[in-house]
Amino acid sequence: MTDTGEHIRPLSLGEQANDPIRFAQELGQSFERFGFAIVADHGIDDALVARASSLTRAFFDLPDAVKLAFKSPKGGARGFTPLGVEIAKGASENDLKEFWHVGRDLPQGHKYNGSMPPNIWPDQPPEFRETLTTLFAEFDRVGARLLSAIAIYLGLDADWFVEPVRDGNSVLRLLHYPPVSPDAPGVRAGAHEDINLITLLLGAEEAGLQLLDRSGHWLAVDPPKGALVVNVGDMLQRLTNHVLPSTSHRVVNPPPERRGCPRYSMPFFLHLASDFPIRTLPGCVSVTRPDRYPGAITADEYLQQRLKEIGLL
Repeated sequence: MTDTGEHIRPLSLGEQANDPIRFAQELGQSFERFGFAIVADHGIDDALVARASSLTRAFFDLPDAVKLAFKSPKGGARGFTPLGVEIAKGASENDLKEFWHVGRDLPQGHKYNGSMPPNIWPDQPPEFRETLTTLFAEFDRVGARLLSAIAIYLGLDADWFVEPVRDGNSVLRLLHYPPVSPDAPGVRAGAHEDINLITLLLGAEEAGLQLLDRSGHWLAVDPPKGALVVNVGDMLQRLTNHVLPSTSHRVVNPPPERRGCPRYSMPFFLHLASDFPIRTLPGCVSVTRPDRYPGAITADEYLQQRLKEIGLL
């Protein structure tokens, strides 16, 4: 059942500099209520986003044989993942999407090279690598500002997340949902929760993204043009003992009149460093909220478990 009677109120990241405490409270309250927030005035250049969007379309317009040449032999962590590979945990049908992954570039000999594979880059379209490398860095910058607000909301130092995410295994995903035939099995993206710390999403203006509200209704996520949709991932949910919940969400198929239209979006999955131990924050444990996770797990161990569950390993 879908309920469109309530909406997430957009916030302005531009207000953070003037009143960081108030912005942190508003962001945290949105996360506690929905597991999601909408953030405008984020400062990622419109021209850069438009260029990346154009290159995304150009890449996915290439013949399948060309795209498949850039499929990673080690799974979906980098490069191209074809249509119908990923499946939501517990789903019976694979998602109706294909995507491209860009990860963090690390110098030779870096301690995380074993858990973070090198990027794969196509030789076309032109400027693909340069543009997406720049966009990755911009998502990283904005993500750091949001993490600072989250830290303040949780009663931590504003820079608490700086070291935990330093050289983290973050991933920029370019998503293409092709046109959907009337008899297509499954949906564009089945109900799921994200694995990572937080997700920053551009390109959600095309209808289809929904979150599962605590009332049990599906709520449409409808951001203003150019705004970021930000949601809590399972790593942050675990770290905060569910104070900040990781909310199920999905991308439903369009109505009949829009079935011939593709859908594109660009989520950035902001990850902890591979060897960071995910251990419940003491301030998120109380008599009424006992620790759900008394044991610690490293970010990479957690990631590998989840990637196997969704078919990417």
